[in-house]
Amino acid sequence: MRTKKITVLILLITISFFSGFAFKTMLMKQDATLETGKVTGIGGIFFKCKDPKKVKEWYKTHLGFEVNAYGAVFEWRQGADSTQKGFTQWSPFNEKTKYFEPSTKDFMINYRVENLENLIDKLRSDSVTILDTIETVSYGKFVHILDIEGNKIELWEPNDIEFDKLGKEIGAKTIK
Repeated sequence: MRTKKITVLILLITISFFSGFAFKTMLMKQDATLETGKVTGIGGIFFKCKDPKKVKEWYKTHLGFEVNAYGAVFEWRQGADSTQKGFTQWSPFNEKTKYFEPSTKDFMINYRVENLENLIDKLRSDSVTILDTIETVSYGKFVHILDIEGNKIELWEPNDIEFDKLGKEIGAKTIK
């Protein structure tokens, strides 16, 4: 009887050990993605136009946009935690802006990312063109890259709490 108990105990310990190892391996694979960095959503849509003021007014009048000096901000709830807000910026730029350079395109997409530093390290090792250094501001970190067709892309690791505070400070309303 004692031998059976010892055998069952050893079997349970072995199963627990291997189950824990398998669980840890799964977690490490998930953590590796976070360590590497990845895109988590759209942070902004920027485009050139002849008269940004008129374009903002048109969108306000005809589509109900809540506009501010920079365009409009869409507020949404994060899928992983619906108590957390997220934001996407919509901004018309003057057609003569140099902000999109060296791209010659009339648009630029801003992607929300996790772990910007590690993502940039990976992109650099993959020979992706990094246009500048990471800039840190209260509401997040930014850097610009070029895709394979020369489209300028802005990567943003957001601090949504500070972005929300900034919007309230300047009296900006969000589109919900």
